Amino acid sequence: MAMMLHQHRDGSSESIDKHLDAGKYVRYTAEQVEALERVYAECPKPSSLRRQQLIREFPILSNIEPKQIKVWFQNRRCREKQRKESVRLQSVNRKLTAMNKLLMEENDRLQKQVSHLVCENGYMRQQLHTAPAPANDASCESAVTTPQNSLRDASNPAGLLSIAEECLAEFLTKATGTAVDWVQMPGMKPGPGSVGIFAISQTCSGVAARACGLVSLEPTKIAEILKDRPSWFRECRSIEIFTMFPAGNGGTIELLYTQLYGPTTLAPARDFWTLRYTTTLENGSLVVCERSLSGTGAGPNAVAATQFVRAEMLPSGYLIRPCDGGSSIIHIVDHVNLEAWSVPEVLRPLYESSKIMAQKMTFAALKYIRQIAQETCGEVVYGLGRQPAVLRTFSQRLSRGFNDAINGFNDGGWSLLSCDGAEDVVVSVNLAKNLSASSNLISVLGGVLCAKASMLIQNILPAVLVRFLREHRSEWADFNVDAYNAMALKNTYTHPGMRLTRFTGSQIIMPLGHTIEHEEMLEVIRLEGHPLGHEDAFMSRDIHLLQMCTGIDESTVSTCAELVFAPIDEMFPDDAQLLPSGFRVIPLDSKPGDLQEGPTAHKTLDLTANFETGNDGGKNAVASYCARSILTIAFQFPFESTLQDNVAMMARQYVRSVISSVQRVAMAISPSGSSPAVGSRLSPASPEALTLAHWICQSYRYHSGAELLRDDCLGGNVGVLKTLWHHPDAILCCSLKALPVFTFANQAGLDMLETNLVALQDITLEKIFDDSGRKTLFSEFANIMQQGFTQLASGVCLSTMGRQISYEQATVWKVFSGDESTIHCLAFVFANWSFDE
Repeated sequence: MAMMLHQHRDGSSESIDKHLDAGKYVRYTAEQVEALERVYAECPKPSSLRRQQLIREFPILSNIEPKQIKVWFQNRRCREKQRKESVRLQSVNRKLTAMNKLLMEENDRLQKQVSHLVCENGYMRQQLHTAPAPANDASCESAVTTPQNSLRDASNPAGLLSIAEECLAEFLTKATGTAVDWVQMPGMKPGPGSVGIFAISQTCSGVAARACGLVSLEPTKIAEILKDRPSWFRECRSIEIFTMFPAGNGGTIELLYTQLYGPTTLAPARDFWTLRYTTTLENGSLVVCERSLSGTGAGPNAVAATQFVRAEMLPSGYLIRPCDGGSSIIHIVDHVNLEAWSVPEVLRPLYESSKIMAQKMTFAALKYIRQIAQETCGEVVYGLGRQPAVLRTFSQRLSRGFNDAINGFNDGGWSLLSCDGAEDVVVSVNLAKNLSASSNLISVLGGVLCAKASMLIQNILPAVLVRFLREHRSEWADFNVDAYNAMALKNTYTHPGMRLTRFTGSQIIMPLGHTIEHEEMLEVIRLEGHPLGHEDAFMSRDIHLLQMCTGIDESTVSTCAELVFAPIDEMFPDDAQLLPSGFRVIPLDSKPGDLQEGPTAHKTLDLTANFETGNDGGKNAVASYCARSILTIAFQFPFESTLQDNVAMMARQYVRSVISSVQRVAMAISPSGSSPAVGSRLSPASPEALTLAHWICQSYRYHSGAELLRDDCLGGNVGVLKTLWHHPDAILCCSLKALPVFTFANQAGLDMLETNLVALQDITLEKIFDDSGRKTLFSEFANIMQQGFTQLASGVCLSTMGRQISYEQATVWKVFSGDESTIHCLAFVFANWSFDE
């Protein structure tokens, strides 16, 4: 019995060992593992048939059952998943550690700021009980403001080194200290997946912004990228290094001349004359700081053209601290004085807002660094087999060409065509910009012509407008003009209308790539064309455009929305000639809830850059303030030398038609309906509308001896305005300028012109009359100004949609501003008007 039990135990042990060998505890030789690894690299999850085939292909695996191989692959996939998770967790842990360090430093800075404010509060309390300090007391001066005229002479290295050390010390106090009263920007939450921590300045000279974040690049690589400002700051035209010499600690000092583009046609460009200091701190951090020098340097002053306004850069720069794993913590400070006095008042938010400046410069720097880091890691995928660097170059070329067209610098070969000063569209020509012709063609282009204009739009977000323009090109574009530009670049035409083609209006968008924040997209547009002739019916006439869209996602933070495009060959060569045209919409005000400054006076802007001021006032002032944007349009046209005048005429007409189309589009997609400004302009809280209504009626009574309204005495000014607004005849007011534009219309007037109060301000008086009507009006104009009142016979005028309008009689009179001595505007009444069928 004992022997039988012993035999049973032995048999059971052998059975268990055999089971273990056949399953979980199979030991593989190095050769077997190598064979399995090769298969795993090709197919991590082989099927049952593939596992059986594997045994036949590799005789070395013949002693292993298919079930055991299945278990090996399961374990291998599990180990791979664990390894990836471990790497991910380590990366997240490094980011959290670095972000925690940043937050602790930010907390320390805020505590110091609180202590400083407490001391200031105590000091101010003490001063309340004592005599005020003298006006020249140095203790009252800001620690961050250094007048440029106090800088030392920059003509010798010793003086430059001293200035560089001062710049470094002041920059570090801004980057990590409390030299500037930083205010956290709304919507920017710190964390390992965020862009960074952003702050803007408050109560300091100029405008300033600050950012800090974690970037997966080495400090030297980051510094190299950020020093090349034109590569990531699209408004930077050029940087020229005049002098460079070594400084202490292995650092360098450079004297730079920098040119920035003007964002619109309404403001001059900016330039800087600065010192840049690169050095390494004792803790291993890399610093690149920069500040303006006084205007004693002869080089940049001689080079700077009259088209530039010299701006000031206060100590700014980058503090780059190395971290574990090849990452870096970067602190960015941008502090400038952009000389806002040199631009029209309506544009000054673009030059006086720290938030707008942060979106332009500080955001752009940190996002570009993150983009390069992700491209280096292979995390960015682009279309058409193009490398990210190639497509990034295309985006830069589109942006630079568009900026060149808007600015039209003299040293770039641009010059204005002669005009009478009243043109709403500015045309400039560049005869030096000859596009290279194909080697097998004789025709050589004479140059490039650009037609451009800027205007104010309201009550529509820039992202919404540009997105509509992108998706509905047929609403504003003339495909024959696109075909003209495409053929001109290929040198395949002798006259624009030579090759007849019918375009269906359909477009096919082929995406190429986008930035990690989706604030910029690059794509190819194909416009389908069909030849009208039978001899080449099978020849493709499609037009291809390389297009860049910026800021069309409302959820992203962007300083403007752009749609820039250029004809390109369907083969899409890397060295393709690009002639960019397009639209730029720059918001003048923040979104609701993001306002850092209160609303200012309402401004309107016509196409000739003349400004009218008013006051929206009341409850709707903030809503109106948050919906103003500057739209800039620039279109470029290549031309032959003999056709310059013809192309210039065509360009003006085309841009005017585009402007008209964009105005209709803006009206159609405005969220506030057909008359978005009626509520704010005609509300009881809108005093200028009430006052204007009273002046119109009072002046009419003064000139004609009759009453314009039957019940103008009922209800005071509010009743006058209400009656005037609902009057059946069209009542309009226009300004007294070299090119009169409409400033007000009642509901019948808006219906007659098929417009609204916002778009009305871009309509000139001469545009609504035909040739006969213009002659009649101009012949009576002297009588109007002398007598103050006249009546015109029946005639015809035009709406903004091009429809003819007949009226039985038109009355014109001067509107006085209350004292019968100052003329405020001209008023028109079109009686019994109707559209001609």
